[in-house]
Amino acid sequence: LKTMYNANGLVIQRSIGAEFNAMIGKNISIYGSLRDISNWGDTLSSYHFLNNEPGYEYKEATYGGDFSDSRGGIKLSNSWGSIGLVKDNPVWGDSYYCSNILSGRAPSFPMITLHLKPVSWFELNYFHGWLISNVYDSLNYYMDNSGKKFYRPANKFMAANMFTFTPFRNFNFSFGNSIIYAESNIQPAYFIPIAFYKSMDHLLTKGIGAENQNSQFFINFSSRNLKHTHFYGSVFVDELSFSRFLPDNPEHNPISSKLGIQLTNFPLANLSAVAEFTTTSMITYKHYPLLTYASNSYNLGHYLGDNSREWYFMLKYKPIRGLDIQLSYIDAVHGNEYQFIKRINNPNVMKQIISQDVMQDISWSSKSIGLNATYEVFNNTFCNFALMYSDVNGYDISSTAIPGELRLTAAEFLKRYTPASLYGKNITVSAGINFGF
Repeated sequence: LKTMYNANGLVIQRSIGAEFNAMIGKNISIYGSLRDISNWGDTLSSYHFLNNEPGYEYKEATYGGDFSDSRGGIKLSNSWGSIGLVKDNPVWGDSYYCSNILSGRAPSFPMITLHLKPVSWFELNYFHGWLISNVYDSLNYYMDNSGKKFYRPANKFMAANMFTFTPFRNFNFSFGNSIIYAESNIQPAYFIPIAFYKSMDHLLTKGIGAENQNSQFFINFSSRNLKHTHFYGSVFVDELSFSRFLPDNPEHNPISSKLGIQLTNFPLANLSAVAEFTTTSMITYKHYPLLTYASNSYNLGHYLGDNSREWYFMLKYKPIRGLDIQLSYIDAVHGNEYQFIKRINNPNVMKQIISQDVMQDISWSSKSIGLNATYEVFNNTFCNFALMYSDVNGYDISSTAIPGELRLTAAEFLKRYTPASLYGKNITVSAGINFGF
């Protein structure tokens, strides 16, 4: 149970459910969880909202809305690897607030997973997932007795791999690639866990003059080689052209970058500090509606989406057993909003979009300072108290509009990106109690 109150009103969230973990013999593991959540008040999430709250498909009601979250799976494993069929939220990329590769914010989706660690210095992670496109397939429907048609969502799939090397102790370097594709059925080529999917996509589609699917490339590093210190960073690349790095080329590559540092037990025991910076250029996560980097319309990457920047700072202290105290500061900014324009029909429009300055204008900003305390009263029984000052605003855009740009008023940008309970300046008090989860 969680309550939240500020000048905009009271919000209450109730969550109930159950979860389990079990082994069948020595090599088969199964797990599952079900949560049913009810919200009273204007706190419903939206795939447009720029916050780090989990995304769900809501059953809306006059008092707020409900949703349920069911995850689970079965895995066959041995000492050096596993293969599984699961429904879950994959998170790839080091981060203490929100990864820019796979953040886990989108609703869980079913996937086949593969994890291999045959030697101490190498690891492979792979999955093939069935995403939810939220795009109707006009040829796929069923009818009720009255003849009304109920259209089904078009197929949308994702394959992704991540190779992690540990050349020396406490240092990991990872790279991988992924593809979002929308065929009438699954493509066996994307079940190859060690493939470079963009090359396969060109072979399967470009030769017949068809439009390519949507592929991505990413790298990640993590270093704990200095005592008390964790350095980490990641880069997510939607499309890369080295000519765009030249000083006389105004075009920007669609890239998201993250860099961060964590200090632990320094200068005090049980004290940790995090500083994290994320920046993303325009059109990085976007594509055609059926191929965009999203499931259930929620972006799979960083919650701020394209053309954005974020600073995140956090201090965490554990003065006694069971008590965690956390102080955080977040400064997030979103710039101009652009649509993905089909490059075959409008190549000059896309070039004009990626030639704009990153965050040429600011359409939305959010600054917040939060104090959060969690205490484990009994085993798996937690009490939580939080106090947050936030300042969330939308802005009018002064520059000249270009084709493909979404141009709204300040009030419209605020409504698009923010739940009503957090408009403007607020001091929000939250309290809750949690059993088991």
